[in-house]
Amino acid sequence: MPRPEVLERIQSAEEEADEIVATAEQERDERIAEARERAEEIRSDAHQEAQERKERHLEEARDEIDQECEAVLEEGESEREALASQAQDQIDEVTDHVVDLFQEDVHVQT
Repeated sequence: MPRPEVLERIQSAEEEADEIVATAEQERDERIAEARERAEEIRSDAHQEAQERKERHLEEARDEIDQECEAVLEEGESEREALASQAQDQIDEVTDHVVDLFQEDVHVQT
């Protein structure tokens, strides 16, 4: 094979190799870009899911606190009613006792 043909084949092979390398580099860059986009989507989805979970937990905690608050208020209302009833009973007893003392004083003086 003559030298000029060998040189042409070598040049052709080098050009073909350069094209293969360029194509491979372009595909690599595209895959890296796609991987970065996918990673960002995954991070965004994970962040969104974490936010939703946080909101759910906060709502559950608020509901639990509201229920506990309601229970405490109901218990306080029951205790208040019991104390009011007890106080009313004592008022009646004290009133009767004072009337009895007054009547005794009146009898003693008469």
